[in-house]
Amino acid sequence: MGRLNQFQGEELGIERFDIQLVKLAGLLHDVGHGPFSHVFENEFLPRVLPHDSRWAHESMSQMMVEHIVDEHNIDIDQEHLKKIKDMIVASSHLALPSENHEKRFLYDIVANGRNGIDVDNRFDYIDRDCRACGISNSFYFPRLMENMRVIDNEICYRAKENRNVYDLFQTRANLFRTVYTHAKVKALEYMLVDAFVLANEYLKISDLIFEPQDFWMLDDSILKTIETSDKEELAEARKIVIRMRRRELYQYCNEYAVPKEKLEHFKTVRPEDIACAQVKSGVHLSPDDIIVSNVKIDLTRGKEDPVQRVHFFKDYESDEKFIIPKDRISHLLPDCFEDRIVRIYSKRPELVDAVSEAFENFQLRTYGIKTQVHGTPNGKKRRSQQKVSAEAQYARSL
Repeated sequence: MGRLNQFQGEELGIERFDIQLVKLAGLLHDVGHGPFSHVFENEFLPRVLPHDSRWAHESMSQMMVEHIVDEHNIDIDQEHLKKIKDMIVASSHLALPSENHEKRFLYDIVANGRNGIDVDNRFDYIDRDCRACGISNSFYFPRLMENMRVIDNEICYRAKENRNVYDLFQTRANLFRTVYTHAKVKALEYMLVDAFVLANEYLKISDLIFEPQDFWMLDDSILKTIETSDKEELAEARKIVIRMRRRELYQYCNEYAVPKEKLEHFKTVRPEDIACAQVKSGVHLSPDDIIVSNVKIDLTRGKEDPVQRVHFFKDYESDEKFIIPKDRISHLLPDCFEDRIVRIYSKRPELVDAVSEAFENFQLRTYGIKTQVHGTPNGKKRRSQQKVSAEAQYARSL
């Protein structure tokens, strides 16, 4: 925003209150998140709300902004308040048609529905999380911000930054693959959701999500409430939280990447699908014993190349914006922009082998081959134990 104001502020009619509104939208855009953020919205709520209920944190953020203004008697122009709320939902299904906005480019800064390059979904966490997790980051956001300008009411980027833009999306995808959807991270998330579901009837968690005066009381402390309660109604939820504290996690069994040629017709895999693939007798698998994680990793637009929605310009003497075809950038760029990973967990450690075998059978039935490349955790453990036993036996024979 500072870069645009410095070099094009007068030309674009950027005023002081425009900068203030963008800053407020950036500050407040996520106040509608529930406890533990996206896990609450994407994993917990679908299990406890009617299937036709559509709850979105962006909508709650709008309601929370109104609540804060009313509760604290904040003197703010209603038109300015409306712009802040519109900026918050600019990339969601709640967004107004773009032609309804004056200075349309302002609505692409916090949450960009055009191409996904914004401070919310990209700049805010990529640099921070890469540094914190020791992950290589080839994307350099200051350079991108130094090489942008508004053309035809849209933020565009200098053509020489095309690889930097690809690096932005690739780095984001790498973070999702190695950090946000890490096998142990997801195991903890599924345990958290199970605990919340078990506690919901007593704590009425899902009853608090509709009105901002109730919603603001929901925060991460709910986990401690479950853990420290002596109520019988929370006993089962408490057992799961204690398991989480002790790192007695749901056991990761295995995973496979959906073959590229099968992506188009991929159907979500369910626990029932795995349980029904069991052929080994002596162990009964119930869908309740199994968790299936259907992980989708893309560059923000599913199977589409997101850079084909980004407009570039040649230099600062030019007022023409254009899209750069992928083959004009590099022949080393991907042809596919989406991965689907199916990952399986067992809630009970003693069932890992049975779940793993059923998972292999499911792959053979579905694809005719086993697409996984990892050994099962228990299989690795057994091989390690066998190796140690063999070495010990050899040592005794000397």
